[in-house]
Amino acid sequence: MTSWLKRTRRILISVICCATVLFTACSAKPQQVTPVVDYRDLVEPLDQKPMETASEESVQADADAVATWETKEPEDNVITITISAAGDVTLGNYEGQDYSGSFRQKVEETEDEGYFFSNVYDIFSADDMTIVNLEGVLTTSEEIKEGQTYCIKGDPSYVAFLTHGAIETVSMANNHRMDFGEAGSRETVEMLDREGIIYAYDNNVGIYETKGIRIGYVSVRYWGEGMEYLMQNGIEKLQEEGVDLILACCHWGIERTFYPEDYQREFGKKCIDWGADLVIGHHPHVLQGIEEYRGKFIVYSLANFCFGANRNPPDKDTMIFQQTFTFVDGMKQEDANIQVIPCSVSSISNWNDYRPTPAIDNEAQRILERINEYSRDFGVQFDESGHLKTGE
Repeated sequence: MTSWLKRTRRILISVICCATVLFTACSAKPQQVTPVVDYRDLVEPLDQKPMETASEESVQADADAVATWETKEPEDNVITITISAAGDVTLGNYEGQDYSGSFRQKVEETEDEGYFFSNVYDIFSADDMTIVNLEGVLTTSEEIKEGQTYCIKGDPSYVAFLTHGAIETVSMANNHRMDFGEAGSRETVEMLDREGIIYAYDNNVGIYETKGIRIGYVSVRYWGEGMEYLMQNGIEKLQEEGVDLILACCHWGIERTFYPEDYQREFGKKCIDWGADLVIGHHPHVLQGIEEYRGKFIVYSLANFCFGANRNPPDKDTMIFQQTFTFVDGMKQEDANIQVIPCSVSSISNWNDYRPTPAIDNEAQRILERINEYSRDFGVQFDESGHLKTGE
């Protein structure tokens, strides 16, 4: 082959190869590139007009607006805390109680951990803290307290009933905490700890926090020497802890009496003088009145609530006491936002089904009238809705 032909062939081959490469590059699918988001893409576009030079008046107006915005005082930080308090709760039977119609039988019949507080769950779950008096222990201990007429206990697993009832805190200083000795009390505390329920008794104060507000409480049983010291010392301890609210829980009074003893009134006022914001009482198993002292309230007896130790108490009237506290910029305001919710310890009238239930219509008014009667001498009265009457 001549040299001329060889050169021509090489040129043709080069042209064909270049054409092939160009064709492949042009026809290939372009690579997908994720665009970078620009904050300017997230705002609405301005009208596409030529930029104008700002006038001195508009510049000064903008400066004044910025100065006003920078110096404007922030709105008050308002927090409300609603506390619900109910009375004696015994999650079990007393030793020797018949099985028929008992709390234990109801547990086995229902097989529902939410049953017992189901009719008040909407109230307790809507508040910020619910507190009851846990009377009786949750234990497997057989160490019965000598000389005690009624020794009350439930299975340790019953602690879940409190959680399913939206109950976050309990007071424990009462005449049944030691029914089954130190072992019974210790196991109860262990179960409460495991369930995340706050408790208090004697030297052990409780602190519950919600919405950034710390609520402390002391629980004492008013018998024997040293009870006033326990309460005063407990309140001081909470003050040193820097809590925002302090509750005083008092197990006191005489069973089945509707009016407090003189010492209850004296001690309740001392609790407030020492620094308590609310005094909550129980033990009489029936309702007693409510007193106002220095702008704060003493609830002398909340009565029974979910009471497993009595299959058919003759007086089933009870209540939920609620108080809403207001904090502005972290400072508690002095107000009197309280309400009582009349209830029965049972959802049926002829027996105790251990299911506390809000009363309605005539029954609600009847219970409110009782509360008003017991509170009349203290100058406290409630209207038909259960709210505190003011200006009377």
